Amino acid sequence: MSAATVLEDTSALSRTDLWFFRVESVLNLASGIAIFLLVLLATINILGRWLFSSPISGYVDWVEQGMAFIAFLGIAYTQRVGGHIRMDIVVGQLRGRFLWVTELISTSLMLIITVILICGSYLHFWRAYSIGDSSLDINLPTWPAKLVVPVALTILAFRLILQIWGYCRAIRDGAERPVAVPLIQSAQEVAAGEAETVSSQRDRGANE
Repeated sequence: MSAATVLEDTSALSRTDLWFFRVESVLNLASGIAIFLLVLLATINILGRWLFSSPISGYVDWVEQGMAFIAFLGIAYTQRVGGHIRMDIVVGQLRGRFLWVTELISTSLMLIITVILICGSYLHFWRAYSIGDSSLDINLPTWPAKLVVPVALTILAFRLILQIWGYCRAIRDGAERPVAVPLIQSAQEVAAGEAETVSSQRDRGANE
C-alpha cells in the first residue's frame, strides 16, 4: 500500500472534485462521530455493568446498527485520497498514458461493481423497510442502517465517475500529474512529506 496525493487547478473538473470532496469530508466526519459514540456507549456499558450491575439494554443491537455508519460513510472519502489498500507492484512501474489507461480500466470495473451493489443493497433496505424488520433484543428498526449502504455507495459511484473523467482527461492530454485523481507516492516521497510535516510543526512550536 502506498500513500497518495490529489492535485488541484482551476479547471471545471478540479472545482467539481473540491466541491464533492466537501460532501465526502462531512460523511467521513459523521463516520468518525459514529465511532466516538460507539466507544462512549461501550464505556458506559462496561461501567454500568461493573458499578451498578446494569448494562445498557440492547447494547449489541446498537453496535450492530452503528457498524454500517462506521464501515460505509467514509468509503468515498478514502477513495478520493487513495487510502484503500491496493497492490501496485506492477502498476507502480507504469508511466504516462499506459498508467492512466490501466487506472481507467480498474476504476471503470469498480464503478460497475459499485452500481450492482447499489441495486442489491437498496433492495435489501426496501425489503427491511417494507416488512418492518427490527433487531432481536430491543426491536430497533434496521432500515436506517441498511439505507446508509446504498447512499454511501452512490456517493462512491459519483466519486468514481469523477476519477474516470480525470483519467480520460489525462489520457487525452498525456499529462504526467493530472488533477482530481489520487497520485501514488513512492516510499521516498512519503518519507520526505512526513519529515517536512514534523519539521514545520517543530518550527511552529519554537516560534510559539
